[in-house]
Amino acid sequence: MRLVWSILFLACSFFVGAQPKLEDKNVFEFRGVWVASVLNIDWPSKPGLSNEAQKEEFIALLNMHQKNGMNAIIMQIRPAADALYPSTLEPWSEYLMGQQGLPPSPFYDPLSFMIQETHKRGMEFHAWINPYRAVFNTQKSSVAPNHLTKTHPEWFVTYDNKKIFDPGLPEVWKHVNRVVSDIVTRYDVDAIHLDDYFYPYKVPGKEFNDEASYKKYNRGLNKEDWRRSNCDTIIKQMSETIHNIKPGIQFGISPFGVWRNKSQDPDGSNTKAGVTNYDDLYADIMLWQKKGWVDYIIPQLYWEHGHALADYDELIKWWDQHSNNRNLYIGHGIYRAGTTSAWKSSNEIPYQIQSLRNLKNTRGSAYFSSKTFKDNPNHWNDTLQNNYYRKPALQPTMPWLVQYEVAAPVVNKKGANIYSIEMGEPKKVKQFAILSKSNNKFAVEAIVPNETHSIDLNKLGIDKQNNAQYFIVAVGLQNQLSKMVGLL
Repeated sequence: MRLVWSILFLACSFFVGAQPKLEDKNVFEFRGVWVASVLNIDWPSKPGLSNEAQKEEFIALLNMHQKNGMNAIIMQIRPAADALYPSTLEPWSEYLMGQQGLPPSPFYDPLSFMIQETHKRGMEFHAWINPYRAVFNTQKSSVAPNHLTKTHPEWFVTYDNKKIFDPGLPEVWKHVNRVVSDIVTRYDVDAIHLDDYFYPYKVPGKEFNDEASYKKYNRGLNKEDWRRSNCDTIIKQMSETIHNIKPGIQFGISPFGVWRNKSQDPDGSNTKAGVTNYDDLYADIMLWQKKGWVDYIIPQLYWEHGHALADYDELIKWWDQHSNNRNLYIGHGIYRAGTTSAWKSSNEIPYQIQSLRNLKNTRGSAYFSSKTFKDNPNHWNDTLQNNYYRKPALQPTMPWLVQYEVAAPVVNKKGANIYSIEMGEPKKVKQFAILSKSNNKFAVEAIVPNETHSIDLNKLGIDKQNNAQYFIVAVGLQNQLSKMVGLL
């Protein structure tokens, strides 16, 4: 009997065939959703909910997105120099309990809870912060006595009824990096994520009054270049802060959808956007990619294909050609469902997904924002579940973040379609994936948590086909894969 099991063990552990490649988009694809806390857009649905109501809402949100095939949550945890977690640096967000500085009662840590529940479902947790916004509305926002706008008013510029950190101040760079360091050190986040808000979107007739800091720190640059240099500096510093603490954590940015128009730069996109990253927000995304300061970008391409000024088709091709060896995902404006004739079409989101999957360097999608999915607009939830995201996907790898090799799991067959799993170094494993191979193509059949010790293919809903091979693979913390172990 011992000989029989030894032979079976060797057969089960035998690595068969080549592993899937990054280009296999049915295996590796980012599928994320932005969850905005500002103005209670997505979570929590309103301020002042009980702890249990907050938790129930977030679990329902996760379950919905897991069912739709998503594998990442981009959760806004610092909407306005405040926090949805206990912090000694900034007060509790008003969007949690209705008053800035007021903690949940009885006390709990929402961020720890959200991370745990997200990881439990095999999804990544990307901690989304706003680097510069401090008071969303000077007329209406709740501002705690210990908020930085009260303790360090000299750090801020009031612009269009908002208070914004002055990006030209070294004190601001230092503070934002302390916030990032605190999050990365204390929490098991998979990424730090910034959105498109760098210098504020320009309002006609209003000037962002940073003249004092420009005179003091201009370094001989004109104001436009100086502002870009300030954004370059904080991005570089944040990248170093994150990767020095935990080299495997990702740093991602979702910039405005147009870098520059071709009329502004021969290398720009063939668009007629009124706002651009480089000229208006002072965010030189191309430089950040080329320098390796960011690990991924998700340009917000919230326009439809055929748009007169910013055509989705034109923009995805441009970004794909300018990925600069960083991971590129596309941001979809699903919130626009039903607003125009184009967005009333059930084909718009499927068209966008199909188009990006045909590109060489684009690795997936993210959707703004979570609450739109609750209404299943244009039956897009059904479309994702039954077609485009019918099978799970693994996160695209980032070879520059890989710190170690992941050992293959030790697998033993215990019965018909039942296997035990053992790992020598379980802390280095994020999850396990069951893959199938048919006609030389791989597909992900299921993803299970890293604490899994036994799998039953029948309970996972995997109906083994005679013409397919089946494997299990360990997925490392930086999404690298171990060698595959064949399942008999």
